[in-house]
Amino acid sequence: MNYTFIPKHPSAGAKGTGTNISFKNAQIICRAIRRKKLSQAKRLLGDIIEKKRSLSGKYYTKTAKEIMKLIESCEKNAEFKGLKNEMLFVYASAHRGRVFRRNRRRSKFGSRLKMTNMEVLLVEKGKEKLTGKRKTEIPEKVKMTEK
Repeated sequence: MNYTFIPKHPSAGAKGTGTNISFKNAQIICRAIRRKKLSQAKRLLGDIIEKKRSLSGKYYTKTAKEIMKLIESCEKNAEFKGLKNEMLFVYASAHRGRVFRRNRRRSKFGSRLKMTNMEVLLVEKGKEKLTGKRKTEIPEKVKMTEK
C-alpha cells in the first residue's frame, strides 16, 4: 500500500492497518490535526485523551490513543532519518479497512467488526533559523575577453 501522496520535502511515515477504531471518528481527528505542527498535534491529542478538550462535543479517546501511537512511531522514524523536530508538520489520513464478520447464532447485531487503515506522514517544512552573521555569496563575474 503506497502513501496517499509523495511530499516534495524530506519526510517520515508510519502506517496502521486493521486498527479497531471507527473510520468516521478517525476521519474527524485526522482532519483536526492535519497540516499542524507536531507539537500542536500532540498537545491536541493529549488533551482529547485526558478529556480536557473535545471535538464537536465528543471525546474520541480510543481513536486519539491509536493515532497518538502512530504519531510517536512516525516521530521515531523522523528522528532516525535526521529530521528536525521543530520543523515537522503532520499529514494524517484514514481509510476504510476490511470488514470482519463474526459468527453469531441468534441475531446479526454485533456481527460486523469494522477496521480502519491509517497513515501518518511527518513532513519537514519551514525556514531554518540562521545563527550568527549571514554571509552573502556573490557569484563570480564572467570575464570578458578583449578582441
